[in-house]
Amino acid sequence: MKRVFFRQGLLIIVAALGMGLMPAAHAEDEAPDALIKRLSVDVMDAIRSDKAIRAGDMARVIGLVETRIMPNVNFQRMTASAVGPAWRQATPEQQKRLQEEFKILLVRTYSGALAQVTDQIIVVKPLRGSAEDKEVVVRTEIKGSGDAIQLDYRLEKTPGQGAGWRIYNLNVLGVWLVETYRSQFAQEINAKGVDGLIASLAERNKANSKKG
Repeated sequence: MKRVFFRQGLLIIVAALGMGLMPAAHAEDEAPDALIKRLSVDVMDAIRSDKAIRAGDMARVIGLVETRIMPNVNFQRMTASAVGPAWRQATPEQQKRLQEEFKILLVRTYSGALAQVTDQIIVVKPLRGSAEDKEVVVRTEIKGSGDAIQLDYRLEKTPGQGAGWRIYNLNVLGVWLVETYRSQFAQEINAKGVDGLIASLAERNKANSKKG
């Protein structure tokens, strides 16, 4: 049962990451909890009003995730953290392939549940921290007809052009996404090396693509 909640919760919360991207100036001024709350409301409204998503149009859903959700994620940091120590030994080409395949895996995983969003609401809990913090945890819950689903975000404040808060990890029911993948990836790397992990991800993505 916990595995089911983990999958559903993860997918639903990722849907709430990036609908309606902000101008950079706005992003710099917006608090991380305010960002999560605003995007959560935006995405719920957008999904409910999109007939194609509700009808299960996967091409449209995948496009939505690619263009609206992933830009709000520090994907390089997420991939490097999931791969673990082997990331530093990987060549630039291997790192590029790892990011590409990991992104495809996440996009398809997330896309599979967007059409399931119906009457859920997201409650953002008070933020603990100070204005000087560069990394924070925003804690939320998804509430619907069943038990509430715990959903927490780790965000970092990025400097320079496009500055603002970006997500680099998610916690669903007490399980952090990056740590979960790190455990899986470590087994592949120990058995077959970085190239073996890349091949395994590519094979999984190919199988998922055939399933639609």
